[in-house]
Amino acid sequence: MNYAFNLIATVLNIYTIIIIFRIILTWFPGTGYGGAFRIVSSITDPYLGWFRRLGIFRAGNLDFSPVIALAVLSLTRSAFLFLARYGTISIGIILAMVLQAVWGIVSFFLGFLIIVLILRLIAILMNQSTYGFFWNLIDSISRPVIYRVNRIFLGNRIINFRTSIIFTIIFLALGYYLLRWLFFFLSGILIPETIIIPVIPENLTV
Repeated sequence: MNYAFNLIATVLNIYTIIIIFRIILTWFPGTGYGGAFRIVSSITDPYLGWFRRLGIFRAGNLDFSPVIALAVLSLTRSAFLFLARYGTISIGIILAMVLQAVWGIVSFFLGFLIIVLILRLIAILMNQSTYGFFWNLIDSISRPVIYRVNRIFLGNRIINFRTSIIFTIIFLALGYYLLRWLFFFLSGILIPETIIIPVIPENLTV
């Protein structure tokens, strides 16, 4: 049984690599017409499509559904690796894995937003022109976040755009470390205080 769990984890690992390869191919124009791309797409798109159809993982022109899909695969793979190693699993361990997967997604988005805001701040400090597709994309992501954060904490108070970016970066950075501590604190509580549920019945073991 442990061999079967290891095999499933290995298959999921290979499938994850194929999905990452599929995502990288989309970065290069013209690759969508090759035979290799069509084969990879036929393998990965049915799974990725489940998350893409939800529509809640889009921010402007960016589609983050592959990140969620990879996180789910990582969570499933971790569960099978744990089963392969120990032959048992607990509700607490499952919940801890889910929390860690959720934190992986949350930390990715927070880190991504912080990087976007830092780029926008650097452009302002250097008086760089912000016209063009790249900066329009940056603004389409950053402005809604800046607006919401400042609206919540500053209300109708008017501050300049540079200050509002700095305030939002500080808020997101503090949120990142606070949530990181919270997720790992909860994971540490869940793992030791639960009853282990045997996956393989004792009367079937040799």
